[in-house]
Amino acid sequence: MAAYDDRDGWIWMDGKLVPWREANVHVLTHALHYASSVFEGERCYNGKIFKGVEHSMRLRKSAELLDMEIPYSVQEIEAAKYEMLKANGWTDAYVRAIAFRGAGDEMGVSAVGNPVRLVIAGWEWGAYYGDAKMKGAKLDISKWRRPDPATIPSAAKAAGLYMICTMSKHAAQAKGCSDALMMDYRGYVAEATGANIFFVKDGEVHTPLPDCFLNGITRQTVIGLLKEKGLTVHERHIMPTELADFEQCWLTGTAAEVTPVGEIGGFKFEVGAIARDIAETYERHVRA
Repeated sequence: MAAYDDRDGWIWMDGKLVPWREANVHVLTHALHYASSVFEGERCYNGKIFKGVEHSMRLRKSAELLDMEIPYSVQEIEAAKYEMLKANGWTDAYVRAIAFRGAGDEMGVSAVGNPVRLVIAGWEWGAYYGDAKMKGAKLDISKWRRPDPATIPSAAKAAGLYMICTMSKHAAQAKGCSDALMMDYRGYVAEATGANIFFVKDGEVHTPLPDCFLNGITRQTVIGLLKEKGLTVHERHIMPTELADFEQCWLTGTAAEVTPVGEIGGFKFEVGAIARDIAETYERHVRA
């Protein structure tokens, strides 16, 4: 694939479709300097964006948490997504909506007068973790921790919150891993760099309580599917020492979908029946 700034196609920007290579912003865009940016990652299956409205609602909520108001309604954002998909001829694709403070009259920490811009792009994207869906992903354990929600708006899907995620994933890849598991500021198991995490022990499912990180839409969907199957799901604080006792593990996220995990920092997990079944169930669910 060509670099992301050098492709054919169309990107929706501030109300109109723009040729891919012309979808640019000025170097003094506020978000580039101060991370005043929120985004969503979504997948379109068979021409329908999975839970698109929920994603658009969260985008607007994330912006509010960063003291920004997106000048488009949920309905207008939804229409723009499908306009972009149609222009590119895609029925199966990843969709990226991003809202940010643009260039304007102010270029300091405060930029309340600068315009809030909205861009919607997309691309065709296969399995986020490659063949890990079959054999299980290998995760490192990050030295960086998810911050105290008193220091960041942890309920927002904000670009600035991913800085330590990028650093953690780079370190993991240097060790031959697909991703990294992060603890939270208290030392509890939190999430991977861009996906929530689940574990299985004695036929019951355990997943970290999202009280300082994003409660993913895919996470919520998977919990609902597990409960429909009659499985017990514990949402709770999990200590790192418990990793040795869990039998199965998987990640969830729009990009990750449901990806089994085979190893975390030396702890081994079986790509077992529950992990395989929920991955298959989710795949059927999003394409239903």
